[in-house]
Amino acid sequence: MFDYTLSATEGSARAGSLTTPHGSVSTPAFMPVGTAGTVKSLVMEEVKELGAQVVLANTYHLYLRPGQDLVRQLGGLHDFMRWDGPILTDSGGYQVFSLRGTRKVHDDGVDFQSHVDGSRHVFTPESVMDIQRTLGADIVMAFDECPPGGCDRQTAEQANRRTLEWLRRCRIRFDELEQVGEFPEQSLFPVLQGNVFDDLRREHAEQSMSLNDWDGFGIGGLSVGESKPDMWRTLELLDDVLPKDRPRYLMGVGYPDDLLEAIKRGCDLFDCVAPTRNARHGTAWTSIEGQINLKAARFRSDTRPIDTECDCYTCAHYDRAYLRHLVVSGEWLPLRLISIHNLRFLVRLGEEARRRVIDGSFDHWHRDWLERYKKEGKAS
Repeated sequence: MFDYTLSATEGSARAGSLTTPHGSVSTPAFMPVGTAGTVKSLVMEEVKELGAQVVLANTYHLYLRPGQDLVRQLGGLHDFMRWDGPILTDSGGYQVFSLRGTRKVHDDGVDFQSHVDGSRHVFTPESVMDIQRTLGADIVMAFDECPPGGCDRQTAEQANRRTLEWLRRCRIRFDELEQVGEFPEQSLFPVLQGNVFDDLRREHAEQSMSLNDWDGFGIGGLSVGESKPDMWRTLELLDDVLPKDRPRYLMGVGYPDDLLEAIKRGCDLFDCVAPTRNARHGTAWTSIEGQINLKAARFRSDTRPIDTECDCYTCAHYDRAYLRHLVVSGEWLPLRLISIHNLRFLVRLGEEARRRVIDGSFDHWHRDWLERYKKEGKAS
């Protein structure tokens, strides 16, 4: 049920198709984040209408509320979310490791305190596999330790060691559950760590590949505070190391310029909370003016859509002046409307990148696009 077909390449940029039990995903593709089983402020019909093919949900949040057993009792994550396409669940590791001061990391796993009610919990590689199996997503991620950006080499080495051992344990538990036959078919992706140390990145990728013939790979530990040149160098290194016939999921990256830079370096899947988080603050992305904040007084009487090149519902029906009025008035509607635009913007960017790879014009197009976006963004 899981397969990845590479359709075209231009340099390291790729166009492919990922097959899952709930449908295929044409890559490169941006995945909207449905942290607690919902993409903030939108219904799933709207998410589908804006062109999303796959969504992400979060193990940590769904484990705490409403609990994986209740989700399974209610039909599994697809029925629970009212989403019939592919779903990827992350392991919850990033959320747990972000709970500095209320969690303790050890070789067996992580003890942590719930941000909801203060109760104590433990995540181990085995329990994370159990939770994700019970939730029933199509693609599940191995439990990993994500060291902070700017960490020293010793910290990165420790995270690599733990992540590799946890990956072994995740694989064993995943295979045990697969034999039970009570769960839907799933695919397990490892998460590759190593921070920005080239030798650690290469070593961890090679060691992870030696454990199994994985269906795909998660690239973790980037966009956590390191410099952009370090991120791009790391992706170029991994592009040389990873097999060409498997999808690469760059975790937590989703600003437009970062997405295009990563596609250029061989990445296929992306997720980020930025589209809806930025929308809550009135920030939108445009292909003509870069990033804009609709709170600005200059939009007070601007009757243009957010982006004249955008085909989303918001740009077809609303202008900047009205959206600015809603944002500065503290209304809830702009969260929905700007989220629709920002999500469609990233989905459409992935669609266009795919077309450009297929027709051989990606390199020239992506350089022109980035030059204009960054130039106009600074001017704004």
